[in-house]
Amino acid sequence: MSSTHTPQSQIRAQFSRAMSDMYRAEVPQYGTLMSLVADVNADVIARVGAAAAGVAGQEARLEVERHGAIRVGTPAELSTIRRLFAVMGMFPVGYYDLSVAGVPVHSTAFRPRDTAGLADNPFRVFTSLLRLDLIHDVALREAAAQVLSQRSIFTPGCIALIERAEQQGGLDQADAAQFVAEALETFRWHGKSTVTADLYWKLRKTHPLIADIVCFPGPHINHLTPRTLDIDLVQAQMPARGIRPKAVVEGPPTRKCPILLRQTSFLALSEPVTFVDGGEAGTHTARFGEIEQRGVALTPKGRQLYDSLLAEVRKRIEPAGDGSNADAYRQVLGDVFRDFPDTHDALRQQGLAYYRYTAGKAAAPGEHDVEALIAAGGLVAEPITYEDFLPVSAAGIFQSNLGNERRDDLQASPNRAAFETALGATVSDELALYAAAQQASLDAALQALGVAARA
Repeated sequence: MSSTHTPQSQIRAQFSRAMSDMYRAEVPQYGTLMSLVADVNADVIARVGAAAAGVAGQEARLEVERHGAIRVGTPAELSTIRRLFAVMGMFPVGYYDLSVAGVPVHSTAFRPRDTAGLADNPFRVFTSLLRLDLIHDVALREAAAQVLSQRSIFTPGCIALIERAEQQGGLDQADAAQFVAEALETFRWHGKSTVTADLYWKLRKTHPLIADIVCFPGPHINHLTPRTLDIDLVQAQMPARGIRPKAVVEGPPTRKCPILLRQTSFLALSEPVTFVDGGEAGTHTARFGEIEQRGVALTPKGRQLYDSLLAEVRKRIEPAGDGSNADAYRQVLGDVFRDFPDTHDALRQQGLAYYRYTAGKAAAPGEHDVEALIAAGGLVAEPITYEDFLPVSAAGIFQSNLGNERRDDLQASPNRAAFETALGATVSDELALYAAAQQASLDAALQALGVAARA
């Protein structure tokens, strides 16, 4: 990238701020949520100190960290979204099949892939593509496809600037500012549906998320998510701020050493909608506020253990949408996850999680075992933050914010090949990225110490 080009991380930060400002104006409770998270984070750091709060408490990115979520309807939309995010240094990482939880989409997360980019600004957008093939009613499927084929979710100015960035290898400051303004229009809420009231209600009966994707001018941002140091405290304090939280926190239970990702949200707004045929106005429920707490990234072995324990929990109890069994669910979750080690030494020594290594005090040259070097203070291991998502948790958030009306049953049917064809690119393997970051840090630390690791 030329020195005259605006750094991608700077464009990403500008876009993240603009998106946050727009969403706060559209969904005022999001502003309340932001204030609550800031207060909780400050309280945690004041109480235990930044060091005791772990890596997250010491990361400068914490206060600006956000992730958003959008849903697109066609392969062409997904491919162009990929190009849009690439201008900001965000690339597709991970494949998520949400049909396993009855949601008719499959997804990826656009985010920075490198350590420096994540440190500068870790903005992520969880992006889902509608699975039209999962709509059983052929006539309804064709009607939805027809509606989607007629819309254009990008402004001409946005397309022109994407092409300019691709041709020039970046954007100058003026073009970058204009790109942010143009790109923001894709994610803006529009209360006027592009379909008749009859088609809207038919699609909504099939699945509310299908109506959300098909029936509007574009993929309005459906939530933005700040990061907290104590999600249980946020969950407990939401009602006092006039926010109604979902019944249970998605993901692993409360732990001394947080792992992966925990998420909760306030329940979605019912927003007024009008229809193109002048049919009776209705309401649409899809947009909400979410909070996340991130822990250490797990290795394949760690994920296998996590997935098996979560499956055991879900075999014993499924969280009810109305929260009626929330206490019982939390009890089972905590009981089952006692089998997951809860110290960083154990997680590291058992190969369950990824760590970033730095050189500690000097060590004598020669071959040394990594754990011996850590015990001697020659190496320092810090948990690598999990930057990605969990399909069951994402589906749980979606389902709790799409209303309780009946919807068609779906069969699990992952199709990564079709998703990547629509995307026009392969998605990066998130576990490979964590493994590479761990190995690179270890190699650099050992080189600084003048020693070689013993296998």
